[in-house]
Amino acid sequence: MDTMRFGLVGTGPWAHLTQGPGLKAAEDVELVGVWGRNEDKATALAADLEAAAYTDYAELLADVDALAFAVPPNVQASMALEAAAVGKHLLLDKPVADSLDDARALADEVNDEGIASVVFFTGRFQPETRVFFDQTQKTGGWRGGWSRMLASLDAPGNPFGGSAWRPEQRGALWDVGPHALSNLIGLLGPIGELRAVGGQGDLVHLVLTHESGATSTASMTLSAPPEGISFETAVWGETGTAILPAPETTAVEAFALAATELVAAAESGDTHPVDITFGTNVVELLASAEAQLAAGR
Repeated sequence: MDTMRFGLVGTGPWAHLTQGPGLKAAEDVELVGVWGRNEDKATALAADLEAAAYTDYAELLADVDALAFAVPPNVQASMALEAAAVGKHLLLDKPVADSLDDARALADEVNDEGIASVVFFTGRFQPETRVFFDQTQKTGGWRGGWSRMLASLDAPGNPFGGSAWRPEQRGALWDVGPHALSNLIGLLGPIGELRAVGGQGDLVHLVLTHESGATSTASMTLSAPPEGISFETAVWGETGTAILPAPETTAVEAFALAATELVAAAESGDTHPVDITFGTNVVELLASAEAQLAAGR
């Protein structure tokens, strides 16, 4: 397998903590450069990663085969569209966009260009979580499930507390919501119907009807009291209740695997199970929830 030349887009916390180290650790990947709007931040991160710093996005595109993104969803959508238009493979963060039109436009461009795409939903790239998904699907007989993602941006030491978009009214829906939906789809199959109800602040409750006939719920917030932080995903049915175990694989290791699998998809021409099509489906669900929440105000 040939080494693929990657560029990293973004210089925020995720780029420092996950995407950058993940690309450095990935097999069959060479991290060529880091792009950032702030020259000082791009230079500092690039030095840490032993890569070149870019402030001209077009120059980075010319030097790489693939892009990994660590920027807000609205910025990612436009920059990824530009990269796809010149045939660059895409390792996208979730959600792939913050609007359905932008997600669909990006998906169309990826498909038209015939490039590879992978969307980084963390659990989908943790081997132990994949084993749990596989075992759950083989067992069958599940009637329902739930995902609870109650986070706190105000918790001491949270590196994302300064994020510009996450504290917005529906920030939780678009930040942790994709993880909840991805996990429940992985356990119970595609979602055919979604209903959304808003709670205090950014709290959102989703009721999901899967095509299998199973139903599930997802509750999410980024403004829980630090003492109220809680995460759990589970399914229940004919054989009892199965709770998703705490992950052992770090986010860096999971991202490295995502990058390596993007290289493999590009070389084989096969689509990845968690590609732009899957990512766009998740945005469709998020957009439906957002519209229902807006109508219910």
